[in-house]
This record gives sequence, C-alpha cells and structure tokens, in this order.
Amino acid sequence: MTAHVWGVGTSSFGRQPSLSAPQLAESAVREALADAGLTGIDAVFAGTVFGAPGTAQRALSSMGITGVPIVTIENACATGSTALHEARWAIESGRYGTVLCLGIETMTAHFAGPITPESTDSEGRSGMALPAVYASVASRYAALHGLADIDLAAVAVKNRRHGSLNDRAQHGRTVTADEVLASRMVADPLTLLQCCDLSDAAAAAILGPRRRTSRDIPLRATALLSGHLWDHRSVQPWGYELVRDTARMAYDAAGIGPEDADLVELHDAFTIGELVTSEALGIAGEGKAASLLHEGHTSLGGAQPINPSGGLLSRGHPLGATGLAQVAEAVWQLRGDCGARQVDGADVAVVETMGGGTAGIDGNGCVVAVLGG
Repeated sequence: MTAHVWGVGTSSFGRQPSLSAPQLAESAVREALADAGLTGIDAVFAGTVFGAPGTAQRALSSMGITGVPIVTIENACATGSTALHEARWAIESGRYGTVLCLGIETMTAHFAGPITPESTDSEGRSGMALPAVYASVASRYAALHGLADIDLAAVAVKNRRHGSLNDRAQHGRTVTADEVLASRMVADPLTLLQCCDLSDAAAAAILGPRRRTSRDIPLRATALLSGHLWDHRSVQPWGYELVRDTARMAYDAAGIGPEDADLVELHDAFTIGELVTSEALGIAGEGKAASLLHEGHTSLGGAQPINPSGGLLSRGHPLGATGLAQVAEAVWQLRGDCGARQVDGADVAVVETMGGGTAGIDGNGCVVAVLGG
C-alpha cells in the first residue's frame, strides 16, 4: 500500500509575533482538513524545533483535535519532513488510517536576529553560527570546483523571482545580482540577501491510503538518515554526502533517477546550500550546479525548476514547518494549482530538507521524499 497525500495547508509566512502557535496551526490544519475532505484524523505527527513542551497539543486542542495519539518530533530543519516520513510508515504499515503531519514555529518569539549557537555544542561554544557553517561550505566548494560571487547571487535572484509569484512567501520582491552582492556581508562570501529569514508559520499535510480521486498525490518514497562522523576524511563540503546518500535511498525506493524529477523543492537556507544540494541530489554533476543555473535549467520554464515556491530564501524558514511547506508546494504543483509559477507538465516532485547544527556529524538529519508519478 502506498501512502497518499490527501490534503495540505499552510499559514502565511513572515515575522508575525502577534500570531500564536495555535493561531498559525489552525490556519494550516483547517486548510489541510478541508483540502482532504475530512473532519477528523486518527493520529498526529507534529514537529517544532524551538516550541515549548506541549506546543502541538495546545495548538491542536484549540481545534478540538484531542484524544488521539500525538507524537512530537524535533530534527532540526528536517523536523517537518521527518514527521512526514514517520506518518508515511504509519499509513503503509496499517497502524493508522489517516495521519495529520503538522509543523509549527514561532521564530520571532525566540530570536531577534540569527539563531543563537547552541552552547552545549563544541562549535556553538566557539560562536560557529549557521551562516558561518555555510560560509565554510562555500569556501570548501570553491576550493574543489571554483565559485564566483555571481554564482551565489544568481541563486538568490532566481528564488526571489519565483517567490514574487507566491502570495504566501515572506519576501515577494525581486532582486538583482547587484543588490544581492551589495547587501551587508554576514559571513564571507554570504551577504544578507543570500541568507534565509526568520519566519513564523505552520504547515500541514494529511496522509492516508489511496482513494479514488486524482487530487490525492502518491507519496512514492521517503528516506531519512542522520550524518556520519565528520572526521575530515571526506573531501566534500559539509552536508553533501548526507544528502547524496539519503537521495539514493529515496530514488531506489521510488524506482526513479534524478533525471525523472520535474521539479525540486530543496533546502536553500543559504545560496551555497542550493548549489551543493542540487549536486548531491544528482540534478547537476559535481561542480556543474552554477552552469545549470545560468543556463536556466533550474528556473521556471527550464527542464527541472528548483524551488518554484521561492524556497527558504523567499518563503522564510520557520524550522519546524519548512519541510511540510515544501511538501505543500510539491502537491500544489503536481495538481496543477500554482498559477503563474506552475511547472508545465509536473508529474514527479522531489523534496529535500537537511538540518544541521551538531558538531562532529555531517548534519543532524536529512529527509528526501518523492511524490507523484
């Protein structure tokens, strides 16, 4: 039995300190329930990274969703997509008939600026915040393959252009390469417009078995891995091998290759992340991601658009909700519901979310999902 996505929903994305977690969750869950044609579910897999204990239960109780199993997950940026992975297995094993996946994050309640490094982590104690981690990724990538500033800027330009077509995105304004490169330096070579923004939002997806409706989208495969020990034996940038290995598992389970993806929603928390990840996913060969980008291959209208939603760079990055927001975009695209940002002929979508931040391993966790087909 293959699990299907019956319905999806999201709140708006942005710095919304006046909205509580229950308010954000209600917006996403009610939309997902209506989309699925349901009034109740059998179980919930919920995710939040910085939410207080009981965040999911309190948010759901405001909608009368009580008395069912509720499992809360934290897996860094891959939290929401990990909930999806676990829900898929729960459906396919017959454990539950319908499962709600929910991701919630109220980032502005916790941070005024960048996420504070974790003091219990060795890199965190040294002040190694995530912009610095990704700056080191860019440095390593440049040493291996070469990297021009315009290559990084082009990622932000593309994704902001896509995001301008997404009325739920936090940042809907297009930008030029000159604007990107002239914005404030955050962690060399990454400027402000190459870094995703904090965001408050919720996203939801409802899974169940196959029904007789073309609106349900098959979840053909999901794969979840955590990183290996990062002991400097690898020549690849941090995170590359974790994404590569997870993607291979997902592709094998779905019976596809990267060339079969009609669109990709991937984790572009920083511009270099999109370049490295598109290569790790096999969309581009090693060192070739920038070339594909400049050729238009990964833009709307190209052969394999990456982040037609605008990605994290446009939509914002509410950590617990991000993975399910990516899934929502994939579902809308496969149904043909995306209007001006619709990918023509979309049949197969790949979603990738990778969470980092723990010193000593190559990423906390990565989920790759294959939908459609």
